[in-house]
Amino acid sequence: MKDIGLPHLLALAAALGWASGMRLYATVFIVGMVGRMGWLPLPAGLELLAHNAVLITAGVLMVIEFLADKIPMIDSLWDTVHTLIRIPAGAALAAGVLGTDSQTWGVVAALLGGTLAATAHAAKTGTRAAVNTSPEPFSNIALSLGGDLFVPALLWLSWAHPLAFAVLLVLLIALAALLIRLTFGFLRGLFRRASVQTV
Repeated sequence: MKDIGLPHLLALAAALGWASGMRLYATVFIVGMVGRMGWLPLPAGLELLAHNAVLITAGVLMVIEFLADKIPMIDSLWDTVHTLIRIPAGAALAAGVLGTDSQTWGVVAALLGGTLAATAHAAKTGTRAAVNTSPEPFSNIALSLGGDLFVPALLWLSWAHPLAFAVLLVLLIALAALLIRLTFGFLRGLFRRASVQTV
């Protein structure tokens, strides 16, 4: 990976962090399959993702997550449980991009990846919880399918066009911050109305 510059690797680390906060198992499976098929060289710290056991495990969990994410309330339960999984996994995947060449940059990548995973996860979890208050299931399914398509597109963009990805990432962070603020305001209003009705 020495022929690839640091900005390119940082873009990949950031993409892995953000994608892990949305679709962890799909991220692991996609990256592992890309390496297994020889489509792109993986950094040394990510080569284990191409192992059969990792691909099979990630593939099975990816299918389960795909299905769980389409069912209102089940998706929120899944997201809640995965608060403890997505964030450290995003940090570990990001660190795997740079950690074998430099411990310092590995720590930087881990901090970046964990923070981005947490941001993406919070925005996704809050938005889906708010959408689940709607009686119709179509908006929930549409958001889920959008996430399914967005993750591979994001990973591809970080590899093929790291500068364009950097611009998109800034926009995603701003959007996530707005969604988190709006979602918490919406949920706070729901709890307030519910408490008034029970009095």
